[in-house]
Amino acid sequence: MKTMTHEQMLDKYIGKVGTPERDEFDAEVKEAAREYFIGEAIKETRKKQGLTQEELGERMGVKKSYVSKMESGRNIAYSTIMRAFKALGVPSASLDLGSFGRVALW
Repeated sequence: MKTMTHEQMLDKYIGKVGTPERDEFDAEVKEAAREYFIGEAIKETRKKQGLTQEELGERMGVKKSYVSKMESGRNIAYSTIMRAFKALGVPSASLDLGSFGRVALW
């Protein structure tokens, strides 16, 4: 059995860097990572305040299941991010997304 590096697997199964398929794949991965880090920031802030997902949901006017999805990086729209952080009492926010840079939310 031949072993392959991660990069070799991407080249073989997705396409080489610079091809439309690979560019689309890389963009999707970056977006998923951004949403994950935003969800983690919301969860961390909620936990620091000692709130449950249900309590944050009540403040936002959404169900606990929506908060859970949001914290796991799903269903994150800009308006949702603002609602969550405002419900947590964060007056302004910027996120450090590591190698993806910083994002000012408001």
